Amino acid sequence: MRGVNKTITIGTLGADPEVKQFANGGSITTISVAVSEKWTDKQTGQLKENTEWLRIVFNNKLAEIDIKDAFGNFLPNLNATASHSWNVGLNTNITTGILENQTTQFTSLGASSGVDIFKGLQNQNRFRKSKLALISSKYQHLKMEEDVALNVVNAYLQILFNKENHKVQKQQFQADSLQLVRSQALVDAGMIPSGDLYDMKATLATDKQRIIQAEYALIVSKMSLAQLLQMEDFKDFDIADVEYEFEPTTILLETPESIFQKARFERTELKIAENNVKIAEKDVDIAKGAILPSLTGFYSFSSRVSYAKIPDGRGGEINPQPFFDQLDLYKGHSFGVQLNIPIFNGFAAKNNIARSKL
Repeated sequence: MRGVNKTITIGTLGADPEVKQFANGGSITTISVAVSEKWTDKQTGQLKENTEWLRIVFNNKLAEIDIKDAFGNFLPNLNATASHSWNVGLNTNITTGILENQTTQFTSLGASSGVDIFKGLQNQNRFRKSKLALISSKYQHLKMEEDVALNVVNAYLQILFNKENHKVQKQQFQADSLQLVRSQALVDAGMIPSGDLYDMKATLATDKQRIIQAEYALIVSKMSLAQLLQMEDFKDFDIADVEYEFEPTTILLETPESIFQKARFERTELKIAENNVKIAEKDVDIAKGAILPSLTGFYSFSSRVSYAKIPDGRGGEINPQPFFDQLDLYKGHSFGVQLNIPIFNGFAAKNNIARSKL
């Protein structure tokens, strides 16, 4: 019975993907994803968080192996057998047909081959499905590269935002400090009540708190980008302050409809989804092939060798024929075709079709 295992992992990419290329063009991609869980302790009421790191492997090589497996279904199978046996006691001599009390030895050799002539187009559909799976694997690899680039850009922009926010909070603190000095002078002159001075001091304390929060957010954003870039010395990590000139782009002149149409043909997620639909359709075709008749061709060869002496008809015995002469003398061939028509299999085929459609 065919089974499908699917998981959706949502988390933070911990580092750049590790890609290993093979000489034949295949590749294996490994990523680390941090999945966090937050909950409130019922006893203490404190918010707690647990982070678990998952190691995920995308293996394009496996998809290529699946193609080889699917192609191998078109090829005939070939098997060889060999055995050597000892018979002790009263038994029939296979050469003379006489029941004798003896110890005999026999060697038998054989070979068999079979090929699927027609199997409900299942082999063809499996081969097409394996090709589609390889395309999906490459799309997933491309999607992961795009996600990494997007995460790095987002982390960089977050640092820029936190730097500007830190500057703004410092400037606000300086402005409120000057306002506190003016308020102190006005209170000393009796022009405003002392309660306004306390409000300004409270505002200044809030500004200090915001500065600390902005510094913390800036440090965290730097650590996130350093981790994405796999930098060990993240404590001294910083980005350069560069002035960028704003250049107008034509994308701002695009309509939502044109952007949507362009995304339909260029977004990797949509390509993956469309290809997965094609894979699911092939699964349905494979399941339908199980209710069709199948035709198989077969061939087998066998021969044997006996080491028992043979009666000569005059009360004596002669030695058996040479090994290769017996192989040639007792060889046999069997070949033909077998037609298998499924009539009832406990609704397994129909259930597989329904499961594939789902």
